[in-house]
Amino acid sequence: MSDYDLVVRNGMVATAADVFRADIGVMDGRIATIGAKLGRGRREIDAEAKIVTPGGVDSHCHIAQRSSLGVMTADDFFTATRSAACGGTTTVIPFAAQYRGMSLRQVVQDYHASAEGKAVVDYAFHLIISDPTEQVTGQELPALIKDGYTSFKIYMTYDLLKLDDRQILEVLTLARRERALVMVHAENHDVISWLSEKLLTAGHSAPRFHAVAHAPIAEREATSRAISLAELMDVPILIVHVSAREAMEQIRLAQDRGLKVYAETCPQYLFLTADDLDRPGFEGAKYMCSPPPRDKANQEVIWRGLETGVFEVFSSDHAPYRYDDPEGKMKHGRNAPFKKVANGVPGLEVRTALLFSEGVGKGRIDLPKFVALTATNAAKLYGLYPRKGTIAVGADADLAIWDPDKAVTITQSMMHDAMDYTPYEGKQIKGWPVITLVRGEPVAEGGEFVGKAGRGQFLKCDISPASKPLGRTMIGYDLTP
Repeated sequence: MSDYDLVVRNGMVATAADVFRADIGVMDGRIATIGAKLGRGRREIDAEAKIVTPGGVDSHCHIAQRSSLGVMTADDFFTATRSAACGGTTTVIPFAAQYRGMSLRQVVQDYHASAEGKAVVDYAFHLIISDPTEQVTGQELPALIKDGYTSFKIYMTYDLLKLDDRQILEVLTLARRERALVMVHAENHDVISWLSEKLLTAGHSAPRFHAVAHAPIAEREATSRAISLAELMDVPILIVHVSAREAMEQIRLAQDRGLKVYAETCPQYLFLTADDLDRPGFEGAKYMCSPPPRDKANQEVIWRGLETGVFEVFSSDHAPYRYDDPEGKMKHGRNAPFKKVANGVPGLEVRTALLFSEGVGKGRIDLPKFVALTATNAAKLYGLYPRKGTIAVGADADLAIWDPDKAVTITQSMMHDAMDYTPYEGKQIKGWPVITLVRGEPVAEGGEFVGKAGRGQFLKCDISPASKPLGRTMIGYDLTP
């Protein structure tokens, strides 16, 4: 008779705190025992010469979501989570996006319907708040937070999404009262709009001018303003997809002052540059995202932010719009001006492998830092820890088993998403997750998908300790109702 449903043997286990050799025993989808020479498993995996990490937690991805330009992402919940599984990610947190005039409760119901029966890995939802009416802030959002939707994103740019400063203050007030975590897309809308208008008037409409319009100063100013508004209300915030040196410096300064300002960056800011947007013809549209990639020197600054702890989270910001497709990047034609091209790049499947190869493999970060950035910190920030994001007794048996010596050349043909390109085509990396387990069951093995649509479960998120206010007030009164 077997002692366990599954035993993963002889692996080098890596958590955000330690690296050690051990066997992992799994019962009923959870880790039951971590130790040496465990008893028999009904199934066994020999992880000799392999590294075993928690399954990745990608806490920023856009799945089955329509953009503010009206373009639907190419990936639904099946293709996106299949891609995640094949890249060692076992939990995703996409966005249930509210647009103006929409009931937030209805948005959540509709988004559940789009995921039901399709997801391969487990998932939670962030909310996107673009219409903070009294109904939303007074009734819908507080109730949804109590129901396990404990994080939401606000925008400081995009015509159909942006909030003004007064609206941001109202949302921050609610977040402080309900202990939700606010994610901020920080770019100055008026700067971008003004620059875009000037560029287009002068005939500069090619994809490369997207990077010019989204100038680093727009990101810096909005980041500083978001931090100031959060400091006024004494509420923690997380600045998402930080791309620029100037914005990162604002975050580091705030952290040095003891503020609870968290930050996230993404693969595109380590491996792409603005030069990619300047490829011949319309090819640069493949690399358009907001904020855009910067220059080579800026990549090194973002790496230092990862190394020194400015960034807690490394997520994909997977926003998959097909290139050669009238419902993707070319919705407004093959020579559309940059303002009418869907913003976003894919990256769910390669997120962890890129960081493993270029971070761990080249000595920039160690294994515990890699685990923290790709899994543990996101699970903690968004109320999923310790069920997700770690290897510990009682945690879900979500595991990625890595061959650290496996050489891979990234191509779209090996991807498992619904895209027709990858921005990392031809990049050579070393290290790849060769087996991915979700609650003890294989979902990817040897580069092939072996999971099942519908096995992924929805996760309610707890209130995170990260969202607790500091207890500092800038105005001498607590204005939280």
